[in-house]
Amino acid sequence: MSTLGRSGADPQPGPELSIIVPTFNERENIGRLVDLLEACLAGVRWELIVVDDDSPDNTADLVRGLARLNAHVRCVQRIGRRGLSSACLEGMLTSSAPFLAVMDGDLQHDERLLPEMLRQLKEENYDLVIGSRYMAGGSIGQWDEMRAKTSRWATSMSRPWVPEGLTDPMSGFFALRRDTFDLLVRRTSGLGFKLLLDLFASSPRLLRFKELPFEFRIRQAGESKVDGQVVWEYLMLLLDKSIGRYVPVRLVAFALVGGSGVVVHFAVLLLFYRGLSLPFAWGQGLATVLAMTSNFALNNLITYRDRRLTGWHWLRGWLSFALVCGLGAIGNVGVASYLFGQDLHWGFSAMAGIVVGTVWNYAVTASYTWKAKSR
Repeated sequence: MSTLGRSGADPQPGPELSIIVPTFNERENIGRLVDLLEACLAGVRWELIVVDDDSPDNTADLVRGLARLNAHVRCVQRIGRRGLSSACLEGMLTSSAPFLAVMDGDLQHDERLLPEMLRQLKEENYDLVIGSRYMAGGSIGQWDEMRAKTSRWATSMSRPWVPEGLTDPMSGFFALRRDTFDLLVRRTSGLGFKLLLDLFASSPRLLRFKELPFEFRIRQAGESKVDGQVVWEYLMLLLDKSIGRYVPVRLVAFALVGGSGVVVHFAVLLLFYRGLSLPFAWGQGLATVLAMTSNFALNNLITYRDRRLTGWHWLRGWLSFALVCGLGAIGNVGVASYLFGQDLHWGFSAMAGIVVGTVWNYAVTASYTWKAKSR
């Protein structure tokens, strides 16, 4: 079959390097990033793939406008999904280039390292080349003390999953070979925001890597996405790499949230029954509704952050969550009562009921309450 187009002209070769940039509200930075890439990648066949998580500031519309004027630029817009690592993975999967790079869209990574990263991958046969803030010559720039401490803590926590000698496993700026990505992609978790750690932890063999120093820049526009939630997501990634092959990490988070609901239940019951002297049935009913609402809100915020429900979807989700958990409570009591009737210790009977109820609630809400949003 001929590879010539209908016009008969010779086909143009595709990109050698795809640069994947995940974005959420980075409209003010993307144009400048394209200019910087144009300046440093002269002579390289490259493309910029912006994977935007449906930014309210219409980042995707801006990128599509740039793409109409510049063949180097492409946009992948995701609807109803959130997450930096998963965005990077999806962007890489859309690429046909033999070499892939990941960097932020906030201009804090030094794009001038990209030509050397590409050269190292091509000529030295490394699997990954990583921009490091912690090796000699690198710097975290003007981070405040809290962010610096958090980064050092996260780095120390990652040590069981990364090779000795890697100075910056938390780096979000790296390049890798396509065949390396193909080896790892089906093993990755895609959780949270630390894809580099995910790649190392998912590899069935020791990866060949090289680090290059760079200084982390100051954000020029927009707001930082670093908040308390990223710590939780990081812990979930580590947990997934530890026990994820045996227990879904979302189930663990779901169960932890359920435990917090017990605390809420008893606090509300004490307030209304003992504090305000309402009848016990009233206090129990209010405590049940508020604990269930607390569980739903926390799961929506934490466990299913990437599928978070808002607006009317939040209300619909709460109603379905309450219905499912109500049925789960019936199953909980039924299983516990049956086992207790078979002379099993009351504590074991109760625990069995809790496990059955929790697994039911998790499985059904995962496929119904937090299913992919209707378009």
